[in-house]
Amino acid sequence: MSTRRGSTSPYLLLMTTMVLWGSAFSSSKAVVEHVPHAAAALLRFGGGAIALLIALSLFGGRRPSGAAGGGRRAAAAGVLGVFAYNGFFFWGLSLAPSLDAGILIPVMSPVLTSGWLLATGREHASAGRLAGLGLGLAGAVIFFLGAGGTSGGGSSRLAGDALFLLSAVCWAAFTLAGPRVLAGVEPLRATTYATCAGALLLGVLAAPDLDAVDWGELPAGVWLNTAYLAVGCAAVANLLYYRGVAAVGPAKASLMMFNVPVINTLCATLFLGETFGVLQGTGALVLLAGAVLAATRSRTPRPAPAPRGATGPATPPR
Repeated sequence: MSTRRGSTSPYLLLMTTMVLWGSAFSSSKAVVEHVPHAAAALLRFGGGAIALLIALSLFGGRRPSGAAGGGRRAAAAGVLGVFAYNGFFFWGLSLAPSLDAGILIPVMSPVLTSGWLLATGREHASAGRLAGLGLGLAGAVIFFLGAGGTSGGGSSRLAGDALFLLSAVCWAAFTLAGPRVLAGVEPLRATTYATCAGALLLGVLAAPDLDAVDWGELPAGVWLNTAYLAVGCAAVANLLYYRGVAAVGPAKASLMMFNVPVINTLCATLFLGETFGVLQGTGALVLLAGAVLAATRSRTPRPAPAPRGATGPATPPR
């Protein structure tokens, strides 16, 4: 693909986004180790909401007429895609390693989404795609068996992985509802509204825990990680992703998501010292192979034109 001389490659923008999102799992875990999980979620997405509001004021332009209804739908979507998703995610991080989250959530979300579309007849698939979904589900079973074993971490890790799976379910549902819910609102504005609504609910959830935190004694690393998550993994990553999608299209951009588990694994092992057992590692590889096969071997009917104002897919899990 050719780009204008002097312009930044869209694939570089997308890869930078994957690095930011892939590192977000271990960075979130570092915050959860010092504050209750609900408070950690509020820190990340309260800060993210502020960063996105600033980004919207700088890059969002004038709000189009008639956007109020779309804004309300986007805010409602934030209940599922921000509040519920991150409530389960940060709760899971308090019980299981970020290594597990970075495998289960970004890989199981598209598997669950594709499975639902096929089961309801909204899409048709090749034998290769069906085989990929079967491999993905088999890999998830192996992964959970490994998490529950003595070498995997026991019942706490298994419970955390179950919460990560619920996060993946929330994101798959949000993805399925996204085109209808977010129609007529440009992606940056929709993401900002959804994040703000989700952050408000996370604030309600975290309120009982806030007094228990000695905020003045938190290490500087907690605040640095929080700033990185809010600014880098929310505002900057979203802007880069939407520009990349506009250049190469959602299909090619979505395939870049398979870099996230790799980046997360590197970050979790290097910075947090987290490890897989043999059975869990095998399940992760099978799960990832199945998801890649399902994504690259699909034969679906040509999609209908996107609703006006919907310039890209919903933001992937991060």
